[in-house]
Amino acid sequence: MKEKLFIAVILLLCLIPSAGMLLPARGEAGGNEVLAPPPLLRDAEGGINGAYLSQLSGYVEDNYFLRQQMVSAWSALNQNLLHTSIADNVVLGKDGWLYFGGTLDDYTGADLMTDREIFCAARNLTLMDRYVHDRGGFLVFTIAPNKNSLYPEHMPGLTVPPHRSNAEALAERLAIGVGTDYYEAAPDPAAVYVDYADLFSLFRGQEETLYFTQDSHWNAKGAALAADAILQRIIPPYSAYHQPSYFQETFIPQDNHRSDLYAMLYPTGKWRETDQTYGGELHFTYDKPFRSANDMTIQTSGGAYGESLVMFRDSFGELLYPYFADTFSHAVFSRSMPYKLEELASEPAVVVIELVERNLDYLIQHPPIMPAPERTVPEAKIVDAPLALTAAPASSPEGYVLVQGTLPVEPAEESAVYLCSGGRRWEAFLLEDNGFALYVPEAGLEDLRVVFTAPEETVSLPAFVQK
Repeated sequence: MKEKLFIAVILLLCLIPSAGMLLPARGEAGGNEVLAPPPLLRDAEGGINGAYLSQLSGYVEDNYFLRQQMVSAWSALNQNLLHTSIADNVVLGKDGWLYFGGTLDDYTGADLMTDREIFCAARNLTLMDRYVHDRGGFLVFTIAPNKNSLYPEHMPGLTVPPHRSNAEALAERLAIGVGTDYYEAAPDPAAVYVDYADLFSLFRGQEETLYFTQDSHWNAKGAALAADAILQRIIPPYSAYHQPSYFQETFIPQDNHRSDLYAMLYPTGKWRETDQTYGGELHFTYDKPFRSANDMTIQTSGGAYGESLVMFRDSFGELLYPYFADTFSHAVFSRSMPYKLEELASEPAVVVIELVERNLDYLIQHPPIMPAPERTVPEAKIVDAPLALTAAPASSPEGYVLVQGTLPVEPAEESAVYLCSGGRRWEAFLLEDNGFALYVPEAGLEDLRVVFTAPEETVSLPAFVQK
C-alpha cells in the first residue's frame, strides 16, 4: 500500500506542471526570454499548420506551470553547490559578479574580426559620416565597453592570451583620418574620417565602479559619464549653450534595479540591485506615447540646445537617452538595425551611433538604409568572369533597390567596392565574407560592372542580376 501511495504522489507531482497550464495566469518570462506563443491550427494562408506539433512542444516547454519557480530553484542549487551557471549566457564571476556570456570571445580573443573586417567596419562608418555631413549634420560614433573589458578582475580564472580587441583595432583605424580635411578632397578608399568618442580610457580612469555587478550594463551614473563625453564632442566650447556636467550632479543610491543577468538565473527572484539614480532635474517631454526605455523609437522635445538629434542605440541607451533628451530641443532615439539614415534627408541633425563592443560585427552585417554615394572609379583591368547579384525593391529610399553580392576572390585589405551602371558609379557598403551591398536607383540597373582591388591589381567584373 505504501508503495502504491508513493507512486501516486510522484505521478501527481509530475502532472502538476501540465495540469497547471489550464490556469488563466502562469507568470511571465524571466530575464530576456521570449516565451513561445500558443500554436495555431491554421497558418497565415488559412491552410493546415504543418508545424503545429513542433510549435505545441515548444509552447509547453516554455509555459508549463511553475516553470520560472523551478528554474530559479535549479539555478540556486547549481550556483551554491556546484558553482556553475545553468544559463549559457551568464558567467559566474568572483565576489558575486555576473558577466554576459556573449562577451567571452572579445575577452579571450577567441574569434576576432580580421584586419579586412575592421577596415570594412571603419569604411562603412565613414560613408555614413559623409552622408550625414552632406545634409548639414554631424556624426559621432561611440562604443559601449563590455563589462569585462573594464572590470576583468572579477572574471573567473580563464587563460587569456595577449590580443588586440576589436574595439582597439577599430579605434586605431578610426584615428587615421584625424586632422585631415576629408570633405575638401576626393574620397580615398583607404581613408577613414569619423568622430569617435573613446569611452574605454574614460571609464578606466574612474575610481568608482560604474557598471552593475549582476547586470551587463553601466548604471545611471556611468551613463551620465558617457553622455558628458559624447556631448563634449558635439557642442562647441564657443556655443552660447552651456552644457551641464551630468556626471558631476548628485546621484541617489536606490535599490530599484532588476539586473538582467540575475533575472536570467532567477526569473522569480525579488532581489534588486542598487542604482545611482540621477538627482538633478531633467526637462523634456515625450512626443508620442512612451511605454519603456526599451521602445523601438522614442521621441522627445524640450532641451535647451537648439539642434535636432538622432541617436541609434542599443540596450546601453536605455539609461543614456534621458541626458540627451534633456539637452536637445528635439531628439529621436532609435533601436533600428540596420540604421535608417535616409530619414535624415528632411533636415540637418546631429547623429550619434552607440554600439556595444560585443556587437561591432553588426557594422559589417547590416548595410545602413541610405542611397549609395556616387564616386569616381579607378582604372581597372577588365576580366570576363560574370558576377551574380541580387536586387530587391526597397520600401525606403523610395525608387531604390538593394543590390547585394559576394566577391569571387579575396579583396585587398583596404579595397573599396564599386558598382558601375551606364555612366554612373556608386560605392558599396562592405560586408563580412567578402560581401557588399548598396542602395541604387531602380532605373539604373543596366550594363553592370563591379570594380574592386584584388591583392595584385584592380579588376572590373561584368555583373548581372540573378532572377
